[in-house]
Amino acid sequence: MTRLSKAFPADRAALIAFITAGDPSVADTLVILDALVEGGADIIELGMPFTDPMADGPAIQAANIRSLSGGTKTADIFNIAKEFRTRHPDVPLILMGYANPMTIRGPEWFANACVSNGIDGVICVDIPVEEDDSLGDALRNEQIALVRLATPTTDAARLPTILNNASGFLYYVSVAGITGLQQAAQASVEEAVKRLKSATDLPIVVGFGVRTPDQVAAIANVADGVVVGSAIVELIEKYGKDAPAAVKDYVASLASAIASAR
Repeated sequence: MTRLSKAFPADRAALIAFITAGDPSVADTLVILDALVEGGADIIELGMPFTDPMADGPAIQAANIRSLSGGTKTADIFNIAKEFRTRHPDVPLILMGYANPMTIRGPEWFANACVSNGIDGVICVDIPVEEDDSLGDALRNEQIALVRLATPTTDAARLPTILNNASGFLYYVSVAGITGLQQAAQASVEEAVKRLKSATDLPIVVGFGVRTPDQVAAIANVADGVVVGSAIVELIEKYGKDAPAAVKDYVASLASAIASAR
């Protein structure tokens, strides 16, 4: 978790970029990851493709289908992570996905694979906090951050339960819906971030529906990090193997917006 704790600069928000592993191919994923770093991403979320990505909108759903149709396996994802770590020893890498691929071989197997291949944290969308022991204990034993999600419907009574044993950062899902389709009002984001900061010392990261430099800059004024995913995935869908240049330029525009935000 040392890499992750160092990834939130004191003078600006962190830029967190999401892509789906294996889209458009495993080999292309490695080049796109390089482009994200070169563009200025501070932290990268690598999506684990799944057949039923219920929290994701059309863009990321389609990326999951493309990846799985290309034959991407869990072993490929860890190989991507291992290669990424040799190229970028200081950039945190988070796996984001669903419980089935993470637990089907046992939580200890998954946690060991994470630590062996340079993974810094895990976001599991569909394991409720009440079932934390199905994955959380194994991750914590290997010093892998377990990043929890809060939403607009997370009330004061529920928040302490979510924060219990959370680590790395707290991911605020700014809209009550799926990725990519909606945009939260800035005022509601500011109110939510203020409320969450009063409850935890973890960095507060905002995602879902964030895609323009102006949006990123506005959120960066109040949050510790900003996540952009669907817009990057759409570029990958549009350009395919030629996506790295477009991805790098787009991420650079977001990084520039963050740098000038405060």
